[in-house]
Amino acid sequence: MSNIAGKAYAMNVVTPINPKTLGLIPTTWLKILIFRFSRAVPSNLGGLLGLSIIHFARWVIIKRDQWPDLGQGKQQLEHDYMLFYSNFNGTWDQYIDAFSDGIPSGLDLLWFGSTKYPNSIPISPFKKYILHNQFDTNYYYNATPGSAQRDIKRSLRVLSAVRELADNHGSMDPAAFAAAYRRQLVEVQNCLGSPGIAPVASRATEIADINRQHFIESNP
Repeated sequence: MSNIAGKAYAMNVVTPINPKTLGLIPTTWLKILIFRFSRAVPSNLGGLLGLSIIHFARWVIIKRDQWPDLGQGKQQLEHDYMLFYSNFNGTWDQYIDAFSDGIPSGLDLLWFGSTKYPNSIPISPFKKYILHNQFDTNYYYNATPGSAQRDIKRSLRVLSAVRELADNHGSMDPAAFAAAYRRQLVEVQNCLGSPGIAPVASRATEIADINRQHFIESNP
């Protein structure tokens, strides 16, 4: 399954924007104002920022005249579109559940004006909506397939501790260095994890891991 690379999943969702205007402002322009407001007041997305399973998440508006011509000819579209793409750890269901639980009002704000958007609660119609508008990732490169976001952050903490010890060892006697080493070890002991492929979430995940295993082994 091309959407999965190790512990990470790549999601791409494209939804049409209702072309009807609300008042005197077209729906697309209202969405642009909403995006700018969300960037200016990030507390509206506090639940999203606190989800440690997310590598990143982004919403982008693509106007009907901005679609690239890759040889198919100029598109004649009736709608503008919104592209949502994200990388995260865990399964598809876990991610959608966490999104809906964490920022239900934020999701409704960001998907405002999208055609047939059912709201993020209740969760079942929202999942059907995402699934219906999702496109598989044809090629997904992950530089750290065996590490989740927290694995990487913890590894960086260990690296920082080792570098600090390396910088100070020349000016410390053996007893002082041993004490500093033990202190650093206590501080980073919860960061000494064991990166690797996550437990199988589905048969599709298992098959994807088997198919890419020889690429991982040949490119250590």
